[in-house]
Amino acid sequence: MASTTNDIRGVLIQVAGARLLLPNATIAEVLSYAEPERVENAPEWLLGRIRWRGWRLPLIAFARMAGISDESAALGNKVLVLKALGGDPKMPYFALLTQGFPRLVTVARDELIADAVGGDLPPGVQARVLLREDPALLPDLSAVESRIGEALQAA
Repeated sequence: MASTTNDIRGVLIQVAGARLLLPNATIAEVLSYAEPERVENAPEWLLGRIRWRGWRLPLIAFARMAGISDESAALGNKVLVLKALGGDPKMPYFALLTQGFPRLVTVARDELIADAVGGDLPPGVQARVLLREDPALLPDLSAVESRIGEALQAA
């Protein structure tokens, strides 16, 4: 049995047209989708705000933000509440639209390799990877948080 000291607990998240791989520790909660309150003059990937534990969290469609797919919300969708990494006390969390429950995975260093698919990375994506030959995207959460902050300021 291989050493597990370098293993990372992760989650695979299905969004329209892609799968995202995130560290398990970034997920605060999984919610059922409910219609968010609109944010006037927001980009189309900022679906609105949802209420969660006394916060009004921005809800984003990552696939739409990254230009991967024209993702739209439906009743079967789930919403992931993610811990923001930027340290902004006004936005300690944000919400991400998903197409089902996240799947827990254990990621060993030798099972995760950079995907050699050419071309520029979509906005908000740090890297394309293969996890046991399954393609996934590593989101750049800092860039995503910055884009959310800019969109909310401009709205």
